[in-house]
Amino acid sequence: MIEKLKQLSKETAIYGVSTMVGRFINFLLVPLYTNIFLPSEYGIVTNLYALIAFMNIIFIYGMDSAYLKFGSISDDDLSKDRFSTPFISVIIVAVIFGLLLSSLRNSVGSFLDIPSKYYYLIIYVAIVLTLDATTSLPFIKLRIERKAKKFATFKILNILLNVVFNLILILKLKFGIEAIFISNAIASFSSLVLLFPTIIKSIHIEVAKKYLKRLLKFGLPILPAGIALMIVQIADVPILTHLTNFKTVGIYRANYRLGIFMMLFVSMFQYAWQPFFLQESKEKNAKQLFSKVLTYFTLIGSIILITLSLFLDNIVKIEILHRPIIGSAYWSGLSIVPIILLGYLFNGIYVIFNAGLYITEKSKYFPFITGLGAVVNVAANLFLIPIWGITGAALATLFAYLAIAIGFYFVTQRVYKIHYEYWKIAKIFITIAIIGGIYYYLFNMGWLNLLYKFLLMILFLIMLIVFVIDSTEINYLKKRFLKSS
Repeated sequence: MIEKLKQLSKETAIYGVSTMVGRFINFLLVPLYTNIFLPSEYGIVTNLYALIAFMNIIFIYGMDSAYLKFGSISDDDLSKDRFSTPFISVIIVAVIFGLLLSSLRNSVGSFLDIPSKYYYLIIYVAIVLTLDATTSLPFIKLRIERKAKKFATFKILNILLNVVFNLILILKLKFGIEAIFISNAIASFSSLVLLFPTIIKSIHIEVAKKYLKRLLKFGLPILPAGIALMIVQIADVPILTHLTNFKTVGIYRANYRLGIFMMLFVSMFQYAWQPFFLQESKEKNAKQLFSKVLTYFTLIGSIILITLSLFLDNIVKIEILHRPIIGSAYWSGLSIVPIILLGYLFNGIYVIFNAGLYITEKSKYFPFITGLGAVVNVAANLFLIPIWGITGAALATLFAYLAIAIGFYFVTQRVYKIHYEYWKIAKIFITIAIIGGIYYYLFNMGWLNLLYKFLLMILFLIMLIVFVIDSTEINYLKKRFLKSS
């Protein structure tokens, strides 16, 4: 089992390097945006990227999940059909929806409360969506074929180009917020060019109808599930816009993006986890292995959560080229970041829970569970934002991910029961609560300083070692440390 966990860790690390490096490079744009654009302008960008996140689900309509599930089957000799059929169907749908979105840009812009002079940006949005949909399945093909290095290289190049063109268009050519979308479109097109040899090698112009039906049967339920998840991720933006203003939205989303560090961890884990559990599910000790994965994921995620929460206000004030990571106009929203980090931790936990539904091909449950999360999110936003403002919006995100995690747990346990290490996981969250309680007590008393933060971090790690990590795991870590040194 240790070897299997090492394999998952290794693959997570490979995907993680590209994800972390790429996202960190992309994160460097936040200081650029928050120091150059007004919060109201950044609020418009946020609204349009919320549209991209939502429409991306429509453009792909669950075909990415279906291809991930069935793309590695080897029960026939039509190897190209396994890629060609979903790829061609995605391209056709993406082009149709891209043209439709462009033609309806005025209506869409009005619905999003975007000033009319920015309606033209929706054309760029449509281009980005079409290109990203076209490259989604080739990227999944690289994951299925375990070509992690190529996957990582292409992702990093995409983000580097995005950053470079942002810098050129904004700083040198003095473009406005349209530079953000033009840069994104150029970077997305570059990914298509890089993936073109993979596409040509794997495609022939023919659609296998029987296989397409199988893909749609699994993938279409993912469509409403994906929409529900997007509602969880983006509903706070339009609701906050209607209840407050673009300035508040800009402050909220700039700080929301600081949750990127937990999102990075979840994303790099998910890249490795999905192919891993599909391949390991037939092994005799698969369920025991998956149980351990949840424990270790929660353990590492808790360390990220506490570390960032303790030192966040120190991190964002670090100056790069004489400017802070986050402009001072946005610092009033820093208090929401620990809430967002915890929400993303539950996001990762539900990704682990839903493995059983992939394995048993029970995708029909996805829309109901994620739909529950969407309802919780919208209701909590409407109720909490008028009371607590951006803190209420952050709590709504946390409650939604918690509801989805609980939903996936109970449904999956009915079809693919796993005995998780409940007491260990409970002790991790109890430890988080204790450290959080001490932190807020010191903060409210005005005693919190950098020394106390380091002491709290040390206390947290000691509590994990004493109460969570057992002797076998400690001995294994010792051996690995001694071996590496």
